[in-house]
Amino acid sequence: MRRTITKVASLGAVAMFAMALAQPAQATPNDTAGARTAAAVAPTYFEFTDGTNTFVFQLTDSTRIQQARNILSGVETENISVMGKVVKTPASYNKPWNYQLAPNTVSFFGMAVEACDASISYVNDHLSEVGGALLPGSTWCPWQSKLTREITAP
Repeated sequence: MRRTITKVASLGAVAMFAMALAQPAQATPNDTAGARTAAAVAPTYFEFTDGTNTFVFQLTDSTRIQQARNILSGVETENISVMGKVVKTPASYNKPWNYQLAPNTVSFFGMAVEACDASISYVNDHLSEVGGALLPGSTWCPWQSKLTREITAP
C-alpha cells in the first residue's frame, strides 16, 4: 500500500509540475474572440533567497506581479516558491549571477519534482550543464526559494 501511495503522490507531483510550466495559448492577430486583453505592464522586479544567496527576477505579466505581491503580503501562503526557465545570460538587475529567469516563464509553486531543484550558486557554478543533466529543459525550481521583497527598477 505504501508503494502505491508513493507512486500516486509522485505522479501527482509530476502532473502539477507540468501544469505549472504550461503557458496559456497566445491569441493570433486575427483571433478577436479569444484575444487576451492584458495591458502592457512595466517590468517589475522581485528578489528571493534560497537561504544563502539572493536572486532578482523580472515580471512583465500583471497576473504574476499580483501573485508575487500576494505572496509578500501573506495573502498567498501555499504556492510561494519561485520557478522558471534559466536564460544563460546575465541581467544587469541580477548581479553577480551569470544567468536570469525568462520573465514569461516565472510561476510560483508549493511542490515540485527534485530534478529542477538547485541552489542559486550551484546553478551559477554549473551553468554549462543547465538544460542537460542539470535542470532538464532549463527549468529551475529552487525548493528553498522564498520571496523577500519587491525592488525598484534598477
